[in-house]
Amino acid sequence: MKPAGIVLDDTERLQWDFTPLVSVGPLRFGMSFHEVAAALDDDIPSGLSHGRWGVRYVHFHLPTSHGLALTAYFAESGCLSCIAIDAHHGPQVTMNGLRLVGRVPSQLVDLFVDYLQSQGLGDAVRASQYGDIGADEFGLVLRAQRADDILLTRPVFVAREWADRVCDVTEGAVPEEEWQVYC
Repeated sequence: MKPAGIVLDDTERLQWDFTPLVSVGPLRFGMSFHEVAAALDDDIPSGLSHGRWGVRYVHFHLPTSHGLALTAYFAESGCLSCIAIDAHHGPQVTMNGLRLVGRVPSQLVDLFVDYLQSQGLGDAVRASQYGDIGADEFGLVLRAQRADDILLTRPVFVAREWADRVCDVTEGAVPEEEWQVYC
């Protein structure tokens, strides 16, 4: 088992695909807590915590991870609405071949902007008040997470209902708890 500070490389990670506003790997937005736990094969997730405005969140391990792999946020309705992938231990999530997890943020920013431009969405790039970039059209924010002496990407994916102003720390739907992680 790797020490907590060691980051998994891509050969050690589960490989998941991201379909914007729909799913991240086996997780589909709108799933219940029990459906998420079953899909992740995690019978004992780290406690269900309550955030502001009725949002609940749970930290999950994965069978191949050596630590917390992701945080799932559930709306007041109980539906999965937001997923944050841990830069250290989470699965590698790709969007049309673009690897989003555990990357040096400045390198991924350039690739992400190039990708958006290739899709005719160059104007879709937004930045959070913390400097993280993303796009409402994809329901995605590319957050940064400390990994020992460097920063690596911790993508945050949201359901369509939460995508408006996804990068806005004060007015967007990404839970405050997520913005406070690893700032």
